[in-house]
Amino acid sequence: MHQTLAPFSIRAAALIAALAVLTACQRETPAEDTASAEPEPTTAVELTEPEGGWATLVLDGGKIVSVDPAIGEAEAIAVRGYEIMAVGSNEEVAAWAGPDTQRIALEGRTVIPGFIEGHGHYLSLGWTLQNLDFSRVESWDEIVGMVAAAADQAPEGAWISGFGWHQDKWIRVPESAVEGVPRNDDLNLAAPNNPVLLTHASGHAAIANDAALAAAGIGDLTDDPAGGTIVRAPDGKATGLLRETAQRPVGEARAAWAAQRTEAEVDAEKREQARLAGEAALRHGVTSFQDAGTSFEDIDFLRKLEAEGALPVRLYVMVRYQTNEELDARLADYRMVAEENDFLTVRSIKRQIDGALGVHGAWLLEPYTDLPESTGLVLEPVEEIEQTADIALRHGFQLNTHAIGTRANRETLDIYQRAFTAHDADGKALRWRIEHAQHLVPEDVPRFAELGIIASMQGVHATSDGPWLPTRLGEERTNRTSYVWRNLADAGVVISNGTDVPVESIDPIASYYSTVSRMMKNGERLTPPMALTRQEALETYTINGAYAAFEEDLKGTLTPGKWADMVVLSKDIMTVAEEEIPETKVDITIVGGEVRFQRED
Repeated sequence: MHQTLAPFSIRAAALIAALAVLTACQRETPAEDTASAEPEPTTAVELTEPEGGWATLVLDGGKIVSVDPAIGEAEAIAVRGYEIMAVGSNEEVAAWAGPDTQRIALEGRTVIPGFIEGHGHYLSLGWTLQNLDFSRVESWDEIVGMVAAAADQAPEGAWISGFGWHQDKWIRVPESAVEGVPRNDDLNLAAPNNPVLLTHASGHAAIANDAALAAAGIGDLTDDPAGGTIVRAPDGKATGLLRETAQRPVGEARAAWAAQRTEAEVDAEKREQARLAGEAALRHGVTSFQDAGTSFEDIDFLRKLEAEGALPVRLYVMVRYQTNEELDARLADYRMVAEENDFLTVRSIKRQIDGALGVHGAWLLEPYTDLPESTGLVLEPVEEIEQTADIALRHGFQLNTHAIGTRANRETLDIYQRAFTAHDADGKALRWRIEHAQHLVPEDVPRFAELGIIASMQGVHATSDGPWLPTRLGEERTNRTSYVWRNLADAGVVISNGTDVPVESIDPIASYYSTVSRMMKNGERLTPPMALTRQEALETYTINGAYAAFEEDLKGTLTPGKWADMVVLSKDIMTVAEEEIPETKVDITIVGGEVRFQRED
């Protein structure tokens, strides 16, 4: 394990520097000769190097929000190598600055610990940046136009992919839509010679054109798979909308086409994905990224990048897409606990019990208001996740389960409780997590605290989903069960924050703003009593995120001895008017004492 340096006393260092200045400045000029004496030549002040050496980086003249209650706020911070040396006043920290120390004058700006993205998809973020982006479109017509333009440039038979559409965020939906989602007829006309696969913003549904359905062997009479739905029009024709596990055959067909490339081409594509994802993360002040689901194959790729020093942010990776048999056989070879200035950690498993609310995939205790024949979908059977829990306990891995609906959250809590009882385990020490934890009935909230379960939530989901939640759940159920952050915090539950990128933009400031304001794009607030304070919200993005990854001794606060991961902000998000928070920019991102992003303007 990484050993931290013992921080040298700030005040002692300041005293040494002051004594050096006084000694150099003292003179023995006789009193009677003062008026006529020639001025003596100026003598350079000799600095006294502190124990352990000079700082390599000093940031001063600003506001340091340490998130460490023992330190509070300060004016300056000193770094040596990849560790924080000192946090204090400008005068105190000046004692660490040597002749070669890099200095960043903050000029009143605010420094906070680096944002920890608590739940995202790293290589998927890079993949979306390589394909069509529908996150800002306002109609189905826009999407069809973008696909048609791509088809004009694509070779015949090449797949066209896109990501980020959400029908509830469009200005209008075609009248021919089935279950609120357009049929694929326009896609068939826009790209007659190319398979098209367009993934919903949640990742839990997709629209495929007929060419893509044919490549996957899906026809009008194909049975729905377990945990998925092939949506059909009243006449029985498949509309192209695939919910949850029904997407897999089309995804596999696309993967088979992509596999025809050379190994070098695949490696180059993945490297670009990692680079694009890293650039986006650093641009938004993210210094650590908790990747919510990566295969052994992709972990091998990330290992290679780490060995090359090519990972720009620190990754905490959850193992996913492997069978229980594969997990049991291979987990020991992939366990990586954070060590000295580490950029890749693997010590957790990701499972998924249900889907997303927006596509009627979240597993609910009561039926959907707008689809009363359904209570959602079970993507991975309870029995399988129960087996995974046993494997995780035997191998010393954390278990993190995607659960969005009220029934999904209850079932997951039950699974965890049974596993802890069977193994006589302390849940608080294990720090198992529920990813998303979006909809909870009141009686399940205290169970998180009792079992020591971390609620790995995303503030921006609340305000992004808020305008259409009553459509799915009704007003009363929305107010009672949806994104109950305040209830969880008051119950003593550890909450971490994130964006679920690429489902949402990788923008911690937007998610922080959602967490403290609950302000939706329609100008209304989603259940305002469920908001967190600014201090609580900052903790969800820093020290709580570190705790959720067993890394609170290494990061999450600006404390001497911890890794020097920090962000310089253009505004003080702790004090500015609430409406100014979204205007805040990331000016500088520092990882391990190195400036890895600096805003040009």
